[in-house]
Amino acid sequence: MSVAVDYELAGDLKIGQVGIANLRIRSLDVPRLIEEMRGRVQRAPKLFARAAVVIDFGGLTQAPDVDTARRLIDGLRDAGVLPVALAYGTSEIERLSEQLGLPLLAKFRASYERDGEAEAAPPPPAPRAKPEAKAKAEPAPTQPVPAQVAPTAPGLIQSTPVRSGQQVYAANRDLSVLTTIGAGAEVMADGSIHIYGPLRGRALAGAQGWEQARIFCREFHAELVAIAGRYKVLEDIPKELRGKAVQIWLEGEDLKIAALD
Repeated sequence: MSVAVDYELAGDLKIGQVGIANLRIRSLDVPRLIEEMRGRVQRAPKLFARAAVVIDFGGLTQAPDVDTARRLIDGLRDAGVLPVALAYGTSEIERLSEQLGLPLLAKFRASYERDGEAEAAPPPPAPRAKPEAKAKAEPAPTQPVPAQVAPTAPGLIQSTPVRSGQQVYAANRDLSVLTTIGAGAEVMADGSIHIYGPLRGRALAGAQGWEQARIFCREFHAELVAIAGRYKVLEDIPKELRGKAVQIWLEGEDLKIAALD
């Protein structure tokens, strides 16, 4: 008799634009969620120990009750992270945030809503054309603006080392770093990131959700890399890639890392 095995995680963890982690709850299995987070903290304590976390209940069909939410929050704290807010959602989530004494943050829902956005309502019927207008060519319909827009501003160039505790952010553009990114430092871009020196800190490309962003690095020792919120930490990266020139990109939901020839 075969036994079905559930390989899906109960929660998807994504890195937000300001370095705050977003925990999207997919299954309200509190012990499992706590153990998953405890494992993340144990694997990468420098990144996740006492990290600020926003809890997003938008993946559930209904909001949890207050007691269940409190058990989750207490358990996450015990696992080593610090829940600081709820992601904005329904009126029930708003009431829950008041009962828990936690703020609501809206921007963490944006990328998920783009990913799973329902089909737009059909446009209203066009007005009936007058007989004399039938011979005229009809204008092409306006195309909807895509949810993820590629950055178009000129790239930002960082020519001095990014030291521990520092952060460089290229809003709406690519970022080129000409020198070292030290351990504990962070670089982010809404576009792609090109690093011409050693990367020992964190690099987060596609920070506003652009999934076509890439990271190129000449010497790879990263603590964490992410594209559009999908991330890997050093412990998840094959040892043969460390110290190598690599490129990083998204393939579906999977973050790929490969050596550059």
